[in-house]
Amino acid sequence: MSTAEATPVPHERAPEEGTPQILRNIIASVAWNAIVPVLLYQGAKMYLHASEFEALVIATLFPVAESAWGLAHERDMDPVAGVVLFGIIVDLLALTLGGSPKLLLIRESFATGALGVGCFVSLVLPRPLMFYFGRYFFCGQNAQKRAYYDQSWSLPEVRHGNRLITSVWGIVFTGELVIRVLLVFTLSAAAVLVLSPLILGVLTVSTIVWTLAYAGRLRKRVLPVLVAMAAEAAGTAS
Repeated sequence: MSTAEATPVPHERAPEEGTPQILRNIIASVAWNAIVPVLLYQGAKMYLHASEFEALVIATLFPVAESAWGLAHERDMDPVAGVVLFGIIVDLLALTLGGSPKLLLIRESFATGALGVGCFVSLVLPRPLMFYFGRYFFCGQNAQKRAYYDQSWSLPEVRHGNRLITSVWGIVFTGELVIRVLLVFTLSAAAVLVLSPLILGVLTVSTIVWTLAYAGRLRKRVLPVLVAMAAEAAGTAS
């Protein structure tokens, strides 16, 4: 089989057709990685009478197992599972700082704040953090799609877009931590417990919607270029 035969040209309608599936993948991944660790945590507290530290360790079992399975069988891991695992580890470390009421209220946002810092740090790396999130959710384990996705990094517009998306998520995550700190030192604990999840939910959902919309527009602009690049490569090989 020639190289030309082995290098199919991407179809121009693929991105639009794949968007609902991408959204379903994100929702399913977030649901699994949010619900199962919470159930493990609550079960450990209720039935095993575990301490806070022990319950958090037990809660890590699912994201650790999912990440290990992905690395062993698919040479990749669900980034949401990685984020959940990272968050639990940060929570465990935060427990060592003590248990003042204000610190306990702020502790919930340590993970998002650390992830936001991670987004900013990744901007100086060869590829930013959200590039890998995008590849996982847009391409899954489809080798052909992943190859085209990786190839798109050669386009300046794609590099700029991924760095912009990563920067926005960094601002959102670190901003959520700043907002929670301000709430903790200005409002009652009851008000913080009510407002903080709402603020985090609104920020996260809004940023996901913006990310999908921006990525969709970006794909429409760069897809013709990728099609031309693939066709040129196939023609040269033949």
